[in-house]
Amino acid sequence: MSRLTVMTENKAQQTVENIYKDLERRIVASPPGLCPIDLLSSFLKMTHAQTCGKCVPCRIGLGKLENLLDAILDGTATTETLDMIQKTAETVYYSADCAIGWESAEMVLKGLMGFREDFLSHITSGKCTFELNQPVPCRSLCPAGVDIPGYIALINEGRHQDAIKLIRKDNPFPAVCGLICEHPCERRCRRNMVDAPINIRGLKRYAAEHAGKVPVSKIAEGTGKKVAIVGGGPSGLSAAYYLALMGHKVEVIEKRKRLGGMLAYGIPNYRLPVELLNADIDAILSAGVKVHYEVEVGQDVKLEELKKDFDAVYIAIGAHIDKKLSIDGLDAEGIYSAVDILRQIGDGEMPIFEGLNVSVIGGGNVAMDVARTAKRLNAKSVSVLYRRRKDDMTALPEEIEAAMAEGCEIYDLSSPLSIEKDEAGKITSVLIKPQIISSIKDGRPTPKDADRQTEAIPTDILIIAIGQGIESREFEKYGVEVKKGTISSLETAEIAGIDGFFAGGDCVTGPATVIRAIAAGKVAAANIDNYLGFNHIIESNVEIPEAKLVDRDPRGRVNMKDRPAAIRINDFDLVELGMSQEEAQQESSRCLRCDHFGYGIFKGGRYLKW
Repeated sequence: MSRLTVMTENKAQQTVENIYKDLERRIVASPPGLCPIDLLSSFLKMTHAQTCGKCVPCRIGLGKLENLLDAILDGTATTETLDMIQKTAETVYYSADCAIGWESAEMVLKGLMGFREDFLSHITSGKCTFELNQPVPCRSLCPAGVDIPGYIALINEGRHQDAIKLIRKDNPFPAVCGLICEHPCERRCRRNMVDAPINIRGLKRYAAEHAGKVPVSKIAEGTGKKVAIVGGGPSGLSAAYYLALMGHKVEVIEKRKRLGGMLAYGIPNYRLPVELLNADIDAILSAGVKVHYEVEVGQDVKLEELKKDFDAVYIAIGAHIDKKLSIDGLDAEGIYSAVDILRQIGDGEMPIFEGLNVSVIGGGNVAMDVARTAKRLNAKSVSVLYRRRKDDMTALPEEIEAAMAEGCEIYDLSSPLSIEKDEAGKITSVLIKPQIISSIKDGRPTPKDADRQTEAIPTDILIIAIGQGIESREFEKYGVEVKKGTISSLETAEIAGIDGFFAGGDCVTGPATVIRAIAAGKVAAANIDNYLGFNHIIESNVEIPEAKLVDRDPRGRVNMKDRPAAIRINDFDLVELGMSQEEAQQESSRCLRCDHFGYGIFKGGRYLKW
């Protein structure tokens, strides 16, 4: 008789594994607006089902927690129930034998602290503060609130100009965002439940490429009010566009030779061609926006003068100042900031890297951009030094993958220790100390020195890309409050204590995404309009196609393709290839039209105005 048999999954095990995968997809696609306590209760029931039953805290304690949460949802609980939930969860957390028990209890404790108001609302009024709105996931996760199902339906019908008009209602940069948006809208796309999220960014790009020149919306009657916008980046230009549509006279004060902010001076041409950026900017200016180039606030014009000459001022200066590194040897020749290098390139002045060893310190998108740029400028080698793991890099995964494909060497878990230089004071190498990943703090693993020898990375040019800040001195002089390197403003974009002054974008949040900067400009425009005594409505006047009652079978997602790495590193032409008409038609047909189906309130999933 055989002693062993080959382990194989039976049909029941295979089915359970498939159910786990289905469950994982449902969790990924969990829409915003769900009752958090209901969701917490469901997760708790699932984890309780996973327990082995050997220890009392899991077997009994998690069951008790389930009953207590059910009492909250049933409306039979009191405020004393919250104390009982906390005590029970803490007991399970400190006494459970395995992670199933203590992690389940910690989840309950996080919920109790994170949305305690919702617990109290259920107890006192018998309803959830979320009211089961079930918003359209993609639209609610877009910071600018773009009507995504609407423009995808328009693309599916070949109405590309209408798609751009609809996008511009909330986002005046359709071409830009079709190329470089970080697409948070895709994260909770309900199509995850079926197969994979819709390629929303790719479809936006397709519409922008096939719409031709689309005139801006009708401009309202002039109000006689004047608004100054300090900074011509995505936030400032978005605010300028919407305020101009509302009939206000808008003037943009731009420090540099070109508009666009970090879009023009931080993103290389191979990711965002200048002609596509200029197309979006030209459309914005066509609304009647006036621009003053190479004018610096504090030097050429004072904030006091702006306050005197304009009815409102919006500060959107972006984050263009590089953060400093604290290691020995920074006085060596050959050390530059990524911001300065990319700004130089934005002005058409290419640095000389040919035949040189280039090292980049940092792990964000700016670090990837400058590293990939160095490869295109014929650097002998490009090394990216990062003190955490590659998985911890803040750059988009596709940017990291592209940099590696183009020949950039990633030295992760490598902390720069010092800079070595020759007798003439020129940099020769960067000394790095190997790291080991350690405890998790604030949701992020921290590195510490590993028990290994230091290593010297040969370097002729060192580029530092560890973050950006704002130039705030002139604004502080005027009384604008600055905390931790950013301007303090309210959620309404108003600056407390300074009448008529507003701020938004990277100068308030710190370096963030282009879509968040655009959203800040939209918020500022609406609230400046109200401050000036108006309530203008921004509409698109585009009729959205009716949702179709058709089956939506599982189907693979159309992903964007890149030009071959061996070819693209020889130029600055656009790397990413767009969708074909066939691909756009298929991808747009995958949309589940959550603005019509599965929407939790009867008025429908569309905001026609804001």
